[in-house]
Amino acid sequence: MPLIKDGRQIADKWTKLDNEAEVPAETSVIVSLDRWNSEKETLLDRGLELGVLLESNESPELIEDDLNKLSLVALNFPAFGDGRAYSYARILKERYGFEGEVRAVGDVLYDQIQLMQRCGFDTLEIGSDATLRSLNRNKSADVNVFYQPTGDGETTVSSLRKRLIESHKELGYNKAS
Repeated sequence: MPLIKDGRQIADKWTKLDNEAEVPAETSVIVSLDRWNSEKETLLDRGLELGVLLESNESPELIEDDLNKLSLVALNFPAFGDGRAYSYARILKERYGFEGEVRAVGDVLYDQIQLMQRCGFDTLEIGSDATLRSLNRNKSADVNVFYQPTGDGETTVSSLRKRLIESHKELGYNKAS
């Protein structure tokens, strides 16, 4: 699947393993939380970069103590309406200060990409041809004022509204006029 970073398709150096697959000797791997918990020491002994895939029902709190050992955390979007991974990305970046790669996998749709990036996703694994076509067709941002506050420092509609009200008060305007 194509991997997108900063709006461009990049090569993926990671191999996603299922729970039964043999671990390759010289490859960065992404494993499930179950496999990470059962084979942590063996995986760490390899001396290569490691990543963990969290399903939408698996909170980053489950790997909080291991984040310093991981280079990547992949967060699954199992369906369009399941937005838990947005919160998980923010928790990883803002609460835990995770400096590794946060990757969106699963049902990654074009309309969600800008918010995914604002929430802390570094890379996006695109499984939909329609999403990839939309990305290739539209290189500029669709939205530049946001309703949702995130940790990225972008101005939100509510903060703009508050500034406008304050400036009107300073100029002597009131709601009745």
